[in-house]
Amino acid sequence: MSSPTKTPSLPEVFNSVTVPHGAGFWKKMLAFAGPGYLVAVGYMDPGNWATDLAGGARYGYTLLSVIMISNFMAILLQALAARLGIASGRDLAQACRDTYSRPVTIALWILCEIAIAACDLAEVIGAAIALNLLFGVPMMYGVILTSADVLVVLYLQNHGFRYVEVIVIALIIAIAGSFAINLYLAKPDLAAVAAGFVPQAQILSNPEMLYIAIGILGATVMPHNLYLHSSIVQTRKYRDTDEGKAEAIRFSTIDSTVALMSALFINAAILIMSAAVFHGTPNEGVSEIGDAYKLLAPAIGTTMASTLFAVALLCAGQNATLTGTLAGQIVMEGFINLRMRPWLRRLTTRLIAIVPAVAVIGIYGESGTGPLLILSQVILSLQLPFAVFPLVMFTSDRAKMGRFVSPFWMRALAWVVSIIIAVLNAWMLYQLFAGI
Repeated sequence: MSSPTKTPSLPEVFNSVTVPHGAGFWKKMLAFAGPGYLVAVGYMDPGNWATDLAGGARYGYTLLSVIMISNFMAILLQALAARLGIASGRDLAQACRDTYSRPVTIALWILCEIAIAACDLAEVIGAAIALNLLFGVPMMYGVILTSADVLVVLYLQNHGFRYVEVIVIALIIAIAGSFAINLYLAKPDLAAVAAGFVPQAQILSNPEMLYIAIGILGATVMPHNLYLHSSIVQTRKYRDTDEGKAEAIRFSTIDSTVALMSALFINAAILIMSAAVFHGTPNEGVSEIGDAYKLLAPAIGTTMASTLFAVALLCAGQNATLTGTLAGQIVMEGFINLRMRPWLRRLTTRLIAIVPAVAVIGIYGESGTGPLLILSQVILSLQLPFAVFPLVMFTSDRAKMGRFVSPFWMRALAWVVSIIIAVLNAWMLYQLFAGI
């Protein structure tokens, strides 16, 4: 268990949100609600959109089952992250520092920083594409403009963690609302949608379909989300007793599960809209976000469809940058116990993402952003096992977790999910580098 002399995770907001003692279920649920939505943002960021668009356009509703299974895997792993943070009082990065040697800890930190920069790269490009589609801002300027969000993050953090959560939830509602309207306009076949959630054998037998399915699975669990969640659950001021921790684990798990179901809706909505509008038409090959935007209006019959699509993309990119800032701070402080001023931390991460984006756009033009997005997902895939396996090991360790060690069924399921994710990521990378 954590020592009281150890620095808490995110000390400036640690225990800053009061949980009312003796209150009813819904009041406590409201007090714990928030961290799950910050985590859910990573499951609907611009990096996921291309695979969902391609899957729906090429194969109709068939791959909805893959999105659903991926989401259930994510729910399990995020529940473990919350359990670790609450039971041990340490976030995942701190737990790694407590357990591993200095060289191993530094190596894990470097890998995680690269993954966060790669994720930031996808968000920079996604936001720049949205600004270009909505306002005609050239991609080069759009990429540079995204660095200004550091001011938004700092402003929100200075006014309390609840403000960050409220902004994130509001943006998620905007994304969900945009897609709800587009789904209504697209008029999907509801019976076919329902059938799509049933796993089909052809997903495994069709190599091209399997490749997209692996892409959806491989990009689902973002490694930095596990570090993020294990930290931000500690913003709640729950009782430091076994009963208080048990209650916190229960409510935090409900929070993240409900929030991740919103991510399931949004990812499924992208695929359903793409299937309803593009599948079975000459536009079945669409996979680029910009192409989908241009083709939506004529396909559905109103320019509102394209506008809502771009608004949702901008909200998704902006949301993900908010959580990326927090994740960057958590891993730096957790792994190497180094505190950096938030504005400097954000600017450093954002510059690492902006430089390659600006270089590629300058050399290859806007068409070069597609391969850059793919590269960012590859880097995330490479880093994922280095976050997932320590998480499962720590939550299975009674010395760290005390009476809150994961039950046997949870450990068994977590190991199965971890191995599946690692194998699928390895297979996706093999296919990518083999040129398949």
